[in-house]
Amino acid sequence: MSRKLIAATAQLGPIARDESRASVVARLIALLEQAHARGATLVVFPELALTTFFPRWYIEDEAELDRFYETEMPNADTQPLFETAKRLGVGFYLGYAELIEEGGEKHRYNASIIVDDSGEIVGKYRKVHLPGHFNPEDWRPFQHLEKRYFEHGNLGFPVYEAMGGKMGMCLCNDRRWPETFRVLGLRGAELVMLGYNTPSHYPQAPEHDHLQDFHNHLSMQAGAYANGCWVIGTAKAGREEDCDLIGGSCIIAPTGEIIALTQGVGDEIATAEIDLDRCKELRENVFNFALHREPGDYTPICDGAEARDSTRAKVTAESLLTAHPSTANA
Repeated sequence: MSRKLIAATAQLGPIARDESRASVVARLIALLEQAHARGATLVVFPELALTTFFPRWYIEDEAELDRFYETEMPNADTQPLFETAKRLGVGFYLGYAELIEEGGEKHRYNASIIVDDSGEIVGKYRKVHLPGHFNPEDWRPFQHLEKRYFEHGNLGFPVYEAMGGKMGMCLCNDRRWPETFRVLGLRGAELVMLGYNTPSHYPQAPEHDHLQDFHNHLSMQAGAYANGCWVIGTAKAGREEDCDLIGGSCIIAPTGEIIALTQGVGDEIATAEIDLDRCKELRENVFNFALHREPGDYTPICDGAEARDSTRAKVTAESLLTAHPSTANA
C-alpha cells in the first residue's frame, strides 16, 4: 500500500493587530483551496495563525489580552475552515493561542492541532520551549513576552496516527532544540509539522541577524536527517506591525534536503509529494536507533532537571512580584 501524499506548506503574510478572525480564516481557506487544486491532502499553517504575534506588546488590560486566544476549537470563526477541509478532503495543522479554565483558573498555551481529512481534530500539542522574557524590557525595539502570556506545554511531545502515518508537532523555538526531534523520532514520528513566527532582527545578538534564515533551515534539516523523518515548517512572514518576520517555509525530506520552498514573504503555498516509507532509508541504516544509539552515555541530557525546575520557579516568582496586577496570572 502506497503511503505517498502531496503536502503543502501554507505560509501567511502579516496579520494586522486589528484584523478580524473572519478575515484571517478567509485567507487560510484560500490557501487550503490552492493546495487542494495542486492535489494536496495535507496543509501546514503557521504558529499563531489566527492573530498577529501579540507577545511583541506588553498588554496590561486582561480583556484585551484574552481576545487573542481561542477558548474552544473549532469555534464560530474557525468553523468555516474545518468545513472546507472536510468538503475538500484535506487535513491540516494549525497553530493558535489557547485559553482554558480549570478549577476557576485561566491557563494559556501556545498550541497546535492536527485535523484529519474528515475535519476532525486528531491531535494537540502545547509549546514546550518558550523563548523570550516575562517582564517588559524598554531597551527592546519590540517585546517577546511568550514567557508571560503562555505556560510551559503540559502534553510533552506526542505522536499521533493520522493521514496514513505517524505525525508529530512542535512550534517555532522548539525546532532549535534537537531533543524535540529526537523524542518525536524515538516515538516513531514520520512527519513533524511546525509553524513559526521568527523576527529577522535578534535584539540580544544583532550580529546574528544575517543568519536568521540559515539557522531556521539548519535546525529543521538537522532534525529531519538525524531522525529520519519528514519536516514541514511554515512561517508567518513579512512586515507585521513594524516587525519583519522571515519566510522560508519549506518541506524537508528525511535526508535533510529541502524539496519545496516558498519564494516570498506573503500568503503563498509550496507543495511536494512525500513518501512516508522513505523514513526507512535512514532509520534502517545510519540512524538505526536500536543498533547504533548509546543512551547509557547520554545521561547529561537529563541531569539537572530538578535544579532547572527550581530556578524556573524562582525566576517566575520574582517576575510575578513585579508584574502588573492585571496580567500577573497571564
